[in-house]
Amino acid sequence: MGTSEEEPRRLGGGLSRCLFCGLLQDRVATLDQDWVLLEPTMHPLAHTVPAEHRWIELSDGRVTVHGVCPPDQFQRCRIEHRLACPAQQLPDLWPWLTSLRGENARQAGRQNAPELPPPPEEWPNAG
Repeated sequence: MGTSEEEPRRLGGGLSRCLFCGLLQDRVATLDQDWVLLEPTMHPLAHTVPAEHRWIELSDGRVTVHGVCPPDQFQRCRIEHRLACPAQQLPDLWPWLTSLRGENARQAGRQNAPELPPPPEEWPNAG
């Protein structure tokens, strides 16, 4: 058996909409043969996230909770979408998460807002 030049095979997952806020969430396989819904494109430094909420991506695409304290100062992690979901009531776990929840609330509001009518072709003269 030789080595392969290909990337490791990624386990199927994909994006889906949150039932609470309507924003996208990333469905990712865990080491426990289960799935977790993570905040897409969010990769904070691991030391800024409490250990029990720190999901580390493995080379095969799966994730696992990584409770090592303190983690490597440059290591990145993922967080569950439910923690950043603006439509779910959760305690203020850490300050930047509160900011993320606020931004997600604004994004969900823009996504669900009706489209504005197009501007008129000509504005009347004010003078």
